[in-house]
Amino acid sequence: MDEKYMQMALELARRAAGRTSPNPMVGAVLVRDGRVVGRGYHARAGTPHAEIHALREAGELAEGATLYVTLEPCCHYGRTGPCTEAIIEAGVARVVAAMTDPNPRVAGRGLERLRRAGVEVAVGVLEAEARRLNEVFIKYMTTGLPFVVLKAAMSLDGKIATRTGRSRWITGGEARARGHALRDRYDAILVGVNTVLADDPALTARLPDGAGRDPVRIILDSRARTPPGAKVIVQQSAAPTLVAVTPDAPADRVAALERAGASVLVVPGESPRVDLKALLIELARREITSVLVEGGGEVHASFLAGGLVDKVVWFIAPLIIGGREAPGPVGGEGPADLQEAVRLHEVTVTRCGGDYCLEGYVRREGESW
Repeated sequence: MDEKYMQMALELARRAAGRTSPNPMVGAVLVRDGRVVGRGYHARAGTPHAEIHALREAGELAEGATLYVTLEPCCHYGRTGPCTEAIIEAGVARVVAAMTDPNPRVAGRGLERLRRAGVEVAVGVLEAEARRLNEVFIKYMTTGLPFVVLKAAMSLDGKIATRTGRSRWITGGEARARGHALRDRYDAILVGVNTVLADDPALTARLPDGAGRDPVRIILDSRARTPPGAKVIVQQSAAPTLVAVTPDAPADRVAALERAGASVLVVPGESPRVDLKALLIELARREITSVLVEGGGEVHASFLAGGLVDKVVWFIAPLIIGGREAPGPVGGEGPADLQEAVRLHEVTVTRCGGDYCLEGYVRREGESW
């Protein structure tokens, strides 16, 4: 029964995918005498938590009930009050949490507060599913860095364009729609300036019925070469565009981008390129908890070589382009030995219309998220 009701809570939490940052996705179900009397999920930061919604729906029926929640209830004042106090006040008899909260301000204290108040507590039901659901939040809380997803689309022979640079479209409509769904889910999307110069992309989330939420757009542009009139700068969107430059970027170009509406972020570092680790630290400081990297090849290589990628989403079209000059999805020098190659774990492959989507995780020593 515990797993059954926790699964319900996880399904509720998923309804807010891409909407709760910098908070986690959380679902809650209240059960009394074998009947669900309250449900709720956290919709967005600053709004009531899942537990509060479930308690409000249950009303007096919350007394003596069991609360199933996908993450340990909070015990501190943030944008909202502590859920532990509301749970205790409602007379909930038992709380089943999928996992403890990685937030140092909670980290077991919420469950301990409930125990001290006489509430029976269990933790660890469907924990693996709960951790996967909130992989972004866990990475952000435990490392102080955003969760980085590298996304690419290529032909069967590993090309992202023809030798003349033509790339529309390697994959079909379903794969491209899934790509836009990824943009809707993550906080930010990042490309290099060469992609902007070559394709003039919008970098928006175009979902059916206009339901997409545009991510923050980030351009790696050490010398501020982005045209002030580029779509990524001038289009109408609720999300801002950040142009990451080095201190050596010409002041007149920086000023032109700012006049056009972009936010220019000067990233310190000794390299002629933008320091990616320093950039990620700054993005996290701005509560950007996840970044979708869409290339091109040199940007992908830099993120991989820096050990900064957490997850890979790779679309493969059953298409053979050929051509020794046709570009691939990862540039750079590459490793000298296969033992140094990036190996993926927990790999899944699904169909996307006529294409395939491979997803996997990059694991590094000492990581627990």
